[in-house]
Amino acid sequence: MEFRSAAADPTDLDRALAYQADGPVPALTPEKIREELAAHQMRPEWTWIAEDENGEILARALWWGRADSERPGVLDCLQVRDCVADPAGLAAGLLAAGHAAFDRLPDYNISLPRDWRTSPDGLADAVAWRQEAAAKAGLTREIERLRFEWTPDAGTAVPTGRLVFREGTDEEFLDAFVRLSSGSLDLHTQNELRSIDAEELARDDVEFYTDCPGERSWWRLAHLPDGTLAGMAIPSATPYHRNVGYLGVVPEQRGQGLIDEILAEITRFHASEGARRITATTDTVNAPMAAAFTRAGYEVTEIRLVLEASRGV
Repeated sequence: MEFRSAAADPTDLDRALAYQADGPVPALTPEKIREELAAHQMRPEWTWIAEDENGEILARALWWGRADSERPGVLDCLQVRDCVADPAGLAAGLLAAGHAAFDRLPDYNISLPRDWRTSPDGLADAVAWRQEAAAKAGLTREIERLRFEWTPDAGTAVPTGRLVFREGTDEEFLDAFVRLSSGSLDLHTQNELRSIDAEELARDDVEFYTDCPGERSWWRLAHLPDGTLAGMAIPSATPYHRNVGYLGVVPEQRGQGLIDEILAEITRFHASEGARRITATTDTVNAPMAAAFTRAGYEVTEIRLVLEASRGV
């Protein structure tokens, strides 16, 4: 079996795009992949295939990154032919080859319907071998997330005056990130704090959201009318649409419904700029945040299973 990128041979990219997807896990269409290639968000060197001794492609992996990225940020599509006896083993080998070339372990995101565990079409089994392959290739942590979406039909809430929003310095946002991480229900935050301190995580978060397509000038600190910090709102964006980047309430102000005020501010901001769709995600175990999205008119569109490496891997 040979593992290689589609940049190795001029014909490999066309062959990878012509790969006929099988199995119940949703796959990107050739047309969508070509759109991503044209946008430089998928690339031949991020498109990997597994080819047997007869020249047949038995698996492919498609990684995605932003147009200005040097290396991919996420694995977007992983497929193995139904005829392969050990799909997890073959997929693990393909992922390991890609990881070695990238010198990093990008996350693997699998988009799924809400009923994927009970779906009668074998979806759970198809996800299981992908989970096994990802774990063998170093992606040993799993987080299941709800993906929400807002459209203008849902409307926006009017300001209540309970909070005042203002711009802040990088140092103020760094301090807010540190404070918000305490007692967070976000699994990524909890996992990271097992190996690094809150300030290091806060610096990582500031760097991440600064690097997102959204503008730094959109960020707002949330205060009570007396000037007490209550939380923060970071409206952001993806290459495709506006989204809820980060929001939260400091521990001492939680339990008073202020998260609704902060989410409403982000929604109003995006809506005022003409957004026709706002997306957001939260962990399935973060029931309070999921409930806040629902109250604000956001609807669940899918489950996103995130497979990632532990810090330091």
